[in-house]
Amino acid sequence: MSEIINLRQFRKRKARDAKERQAEQNRILFGRTRAEKELASREAEKAERFLERNRLERPAPSDDTRE
Repeated sequence: MSEIINLRQFRKRKARDAKERQAEQNRILFGRTRAEKELASREAEKAERFLERNRLERPAPSDDTRE
């Protein structure tokens, strides 16, 4: 004979399992520690400063481009 199952409890357990799977996926996709975020931010700022210091000046556009 089969086991009797309470459908309300089954639905709740199924919903909890689905939420846990979604949370696991989010941890994989978006889960970075504060230290990792700060490190990435500092590296981006350093790269931006480097590019700004080493930028070549572009000549200003002249006004004789009249047609």
